[in-house]
Amino acid sequence: MKSVSRGTTSAARSAIPLGTKQQPVQQRSVETFESILEVTARLLGEVGVERLSTNLVCEHAGISPPALYRYFPNKYAILKELGERLMKCQNEAYRAWLAQEQQLDYDGSREASIRGLRDMQGAINAVTLAFPGAVWIMRALRAVPTLRHIRLDSHEDVTETTIKGLRSRYPTADEGALRIAMRLSTEVMYAATEMVVDNPQMDGNAINTEVAEMVVRYYDKFVEAEPRYTR
Repeated sequence: MKSVSRGTTSAARSAIPLGTKQQPVQQRSVETFESILEVTARLLGEVGVERLSTNLVCEHAGISPPALYRYFPNKYAILKELGERLMKCQNEAYRAWLAQEQQLDYDGSREASIRGLRDMQGAINAVTLAFPGAVWIMRALRAVPTLRHIRLDSHEDVTETTIKGLRSRYPTADEGALRIAMRLSTEVMYAATEMVVDNPQMDGNAINTEVAEMVVRYYDKFVEAEPRYTR
């Protein structure tokens, strides 16, 4: 069943062209390109993925279909561009936090780890909430099979970055076990971001603190296995 599923997903991705036809160079072209993205992000919240169409985008952006098709072959290509931009913003926020974290004299302290992850989660949530249409883009990346690889590739990239950046904290840990833990914690914290974005009435800081504590307690098994942290 799994091989069939992977084949089906691969076939779906190849059947629908997702590449941007050309990148804008001149100022007017850049403005048209960005207008298409801005209008699409807004319309997602109004009509959803299924009812979204290139004709609707053209109507609201005040452009002709040929002007849109100069850059995007279909609505999924527009959503792909939006999704990749959102993932890039989130990953840049994560890397900025990681650069600061690597400068710290880590001693295995649970309190410091919770505080650090809470702050990291808050930074990622902030850039996500500031991104136009983020809630709908995130939903599209999860709901549309053609686009799911954008989210998964981003999570794999974060996992690899984490392995390279924090591997030295757990030198005796099994590489495979640590990689699984880092990928799993990436998925959990991304889900917490979705929770904050989807539920603006909830206390985002409280959610950040709770998920940070969950992840830190999960990593206790690696901390406790390192003699330098248990002296």
